[in-house]
Amino acid sequence: MSETGRSRGVIAAAPRLAVAAIIVAGAALSLGLNFPGHFSYDSVVQLAEARDGAYSGEHPIVMSWLLGLADAAAAGGFLFVVFDTLLIYGALLALALLARRVSWLASPLAALCAPLPQLLLYPSIVWKDVLFAGASAAGFASLAWAAQRWAKPVSRGACLAAGLLVLTLAALARQNGAVVLPLAALTVGWIAARSGQASHGRRGLTYGLGFLSAGAVLFLAASVALATRLEDPGATTEAWTALQTYDLVAAAARDSHVDLGVLHARDPAVEALIRGKGARLYSPVHVDSIGPVLDQMDPDGADAGPVAAQWRDLIAHRPLLYLRIRATALRWVLLTPDPDGCVLVYTGIDGPAEEMADSGLKPRKSAMDDALDDYALAFAPTPAFSHATFGLVGLALLVLLLRRRRPADLAVAAMLGAAFAFVASFAVISIACDYRYLYDLDIAAIAAALYLAADWRRQ
Repeated sequence: MSETGRSRGVIAAAPRLAVAAIIVAGAALSLGLNFPGHFSYDSVVQLAEARDGAYSGEHPIVMSWLLGLADAAAAGGFLFVVFDTLLIYGALLALALLARRVSWLASPLAALCAPLPQLLLYPSIVWKDVLFAGASAAGFASLAWAAQRWAKPVSRGACLAAGLLVLTLAALARQNGAVVLPLAALTVGWIAARSGQASHGRRGLTYGLGFLSAGAVLFLAASVALATRLEDPGATTEAWTALQTYDLVAAAARDSHVDLGVLHARDPAVEALIRGKGARLYSPVHVDSIGPVLDQMDPDGADAGPVAAQWRDLIAHRPLLYLRIRATALRWVLLTPDPDGCVLVYTGIDGPAEEMADSGLKPRKSAMDDALDDYALAFAPTPAFSHATFGLVGLALLVLLLRRRRPADLAVAAMLGAAFAFVASFAVISIACDYRYLYDLDIAAIAAALYLAADWRRQ
């Protein structure tokens, strides 16, 4: 190779090396600042369950299982934090480097995003929401690489298999995480149909259905295997009863004369609780506001049936009231209008005493934890710490990707589509406004922005 050609090669590789260096440095800085990770109440309980080997079912079982694997390899679960960090930063790196010639625009964007709490702090918080966001982004990044390497069967197969595994993990990580699999299957089918010289609908259908079927089998097999360690099969019923009670309490708070005839006939004690204590305590901030009501109920026993029947009756006979209740819940989790009431970040280690002892963790709230907390909360009044901002950015990026419609674009567009579908599901299930619940939206928007910035010269 001539000296001129060698120089051109170095110049062409410089943007790729620069953005890779920034992303890798960001991951290292995040791990270093947050070592050995942050464990909230839920995280401590899940690690204790992992050590005990019996899962309560109050959280996705895969969280406890993965924490158990990490804890077995290195006590304390820090390797789980490493795993989450690798998923998130690995997805960003994979999408930023997908372009054959990376644009210089990617480097300043990566440098701008690296200090955000969503990247500097969140990957080290042991939450199912972080696992879901990382697995979803990594899974769709794998599909983007499969699209890019479609003409090479071995590379294509490896990327599709990796995407299938990681997206199935995402589906297991959140109760509503299964929304990723149908969108991923649709995308694989669309990419396959457009491969080659002409569009092939049958080939697309084969790939799409094959991917969906494989994902469903993996998801069901893993669910059944993990359920063998389930200690409390009634936990799912209890969670649904809490959601339904929350909606009924909200209805009574909005309309003191709302018809609760089903409860009046079948469970008058719960009706009295809802109309009295529940209506007084209700807040759209968090279901914990009606904790005293739920404590006096039997949510996975005698009260479950009447509450469910009354909830269905409310939807059937007062649909507009129900929709207003759900719209309020969605607005709170999407906009987090009360930074004091909506948990934005968590640092340190804390949890119930018994589970702290079982997990081998010690309470921690260090000066570094306080500094990280203050740093993240400084972003709270800004658009940089707002799901609405990332939703608008994601919507604009989705339009650009669907207008361009290159094979890898379809996978990145599906990642954004899955994030929006995930957000939409909270219109039905949201019971709190904590920022972490829609963290996936932020990560999907950041990843898509890096992908398009890296490939900007090919617009």
